[in-house]
Amino acid sequence: MHKAILTAILLSVILLYNAQVQPTNVSPMNKINQIYPVFITDKLEETVKFYEQYFGFTRLFESTFFVLLQTAGEEKICVAFMDEGHPTTPPTPPRFNGSGSFLTLEVSDAKAEFDKLKKKGLSIYYELKDEAWGQKRFGVLDPNQIYIDVVEQIEPKEGFWDKYIKP
Repeated sequence: MHKAILTAILLSVILLYNAQVQPTNVSPMNKINQIYPVFITDKLEETVKFYEQYFGFTRLFESTFFVLLQTAGEEKICVAFMDEGHPTTPPTPPRFNGSGSFLTLEVSDAKAEFDKLKKKGLSIYYELKDEAWGQKRFGVLDPNQIYIDVVEQIEPKEGFWDKYIKP
């Protein structure tokens, strides 16, 4: 199935489901303006420079203990990093240790990004590969050992999703 058609079908199903299934005991939240992850780190400046150098993020907001980064392009996507020792750190677990989570950066040309990052000398954790489920991807680790999954959507292998799609 062509990925545009599959995407349209999945979006339609999600929108239809959301329109029909509304919890009755929950009042709607005010409009959410933006959502972004904040990772607590003991390598604030090193981490910020990593995302700037290798992925083109820019500093949208910066203080001595918190940096909000933003992607280039029409759709602005943000990620933030906070120094673990600052007193404004929320009551959360200690700095992120890299386990149980990863960031996905979807791009239009994974091979071009792969080649560019290798040329810049970035160590590649997971080599470029066409995956059966419909992604060309590779992975790198940031200074905090957060896995960054760089993906391009491609056609899945014929029949791959047949056993996974719920009726």
